[in-house]
Amino acid sequence: MTVRLYDTKAQALRDFVPVDPANVTMYVCGPTVQSGPHIGHVRAALAFDLLRRWLAHRFGRVTFVRNVTDIDDKVLANATETEPWWALAYRMELEFTRAYAAIGILPPTYEPRATASVTQMQELIAELIDRGHAYAAAGDVYFDVRSWPAYGELTRQSVDAMESAADADPRGKRDPRDFALWKGAKEGEPASAIWASPWGAGRPGWHIECSAMSRRYLGPEFDIHGGGLDLRFPHHENEIAQSTAAGDAFARYWVHNGLVTVDGQKMSKSLGNFTLAADVLAAREPRVVRYALAAAHYRSSLDVSDRGFDEAASALDRIDTFLQRVERAAGSAPIGRPEVPEAFAAAMDDDLGVPQALAVLHESVRGGNVAIDAGDLETAATAGRSVAAMLTVLGLDADAPAVPGGTDAALDALVAELIAQRARARADKDWAAADRIRDAIAAAGITLEDTPAGTNWSIDA
Repeated sequence: MTVRLYDTKAQALRDFVPVDPANVTMYVCGPTVQSGPHIGHVRAALAFDLLRRWLAHRFGRVTFVRNVTDIDDKVLANATETEPWWALAYRMELEFTRAYAAIGILPPTYEPRATASVTQMQELIAELIDRGHAYAAAGDVYFDVRSWPAYGELTRQSVDAMESAADADPRGKRDPRDFALWKGAKEGEPASAIWASPWGAGRPGWHIECSAMSRRYLGPEFDIHGGGLDLRFPHHENEIAQSTAAGDAFARYWVHNGLVTVDGQKMSKSLGNFTLAADVLAAREPRVVRYALAAAHYRSSLDVSDRGFDEAASALDRIDTFLQRVERAAGSAPIGRPEVPEAFAAAMDDDLGVPQALAVLHESVRGGNVAIDAGDLETAATAGRSVAAMLTVLGLDADAPAVPGGTDAALDALVAELIAQRARARADKDWAAADRIRDAIAAAGITLEDTPAGTNWSIDA
């Protein structure tokens, strides 16, 4: 067994060797929750859900962290007098959670919000200043890119060829490419979005968030850092610089998913060419959406279209029809959890080759149908069990939720995630966040009961 992943930093396929084979560690950049998710966000989350599922199949345990950027210029800009930034961020976070749960994306092991780790961000900034890689100026703190000779190693750029960093007011920068670690408070910003710091009141820059949160939840070295291809520069380049300059080994493998495109152009909110996930999920069964978004290799671009969803629906119908035939012919549904076929495993081991793995699945369906037609029920049943095993690995089980948020399984997953978020907020002593989550759950007609064994929930009669 050798899993190989394409490491963006090395620009090559590498054998995957985790720090601890008994616990694979992954950090994935999550959403900035200024507005609801488009289908590109869902595709990105699905890519790492598939990788997580396969690594869990191979290694057993995966600690998976996906953050939420709940404080940002865009979040503040979209807030209103009737909906402050923190309320907007939480409402949008729930929209992301619903979209992810609808298509069977597993909840993260930890899902930290940036606002709950400001102390850790300030500690990291102080370390960088002490090491001579950051400086305070005019209420801001900047990373000194010329102090770190390896800056640009992820995207293989020289500093002089880079564009100026536009993430903060350049009022105190020594070099226009220096990026903000701490952003001094500006007139008109809400008091709730301002934290005290040794360098003056303000809030953290975007890039420092992920460095601090990955260190907090996974330690100074972890296995995989993931995110969209569009995050390589400046976000991930800056993460590498500030974490390694602080002395952390940081991520051993860099994995990036391809983008969703519209007529060959990246789908994004800034370009206004996006399709909301809620609209797609209202028109298509979530299982069909999952199949369609997974069918292309995770590193390739994916042009979303009605044709792609129609093909996914037809493919799933062929699979389900075969499983029903096996059940009728053999007298019972395929049971057990056999090993997936070697060809399927080989495809998944080879940089998460889901398209090739799906080809193996469909070949098993064809072979099973031939066996049924020939009266070879033993071969047909074996094929049925293999198909069921492959569907489980891919999160495409036939009993997956068919209606977003409309089944007991989907509701249970969503409430369980909210309870976990509340528990993390309480552990972080973020009482305001814990109360907001409790109130949101109560507003939905759900009662929580805290017990020594954990939190139970029930729907109000």
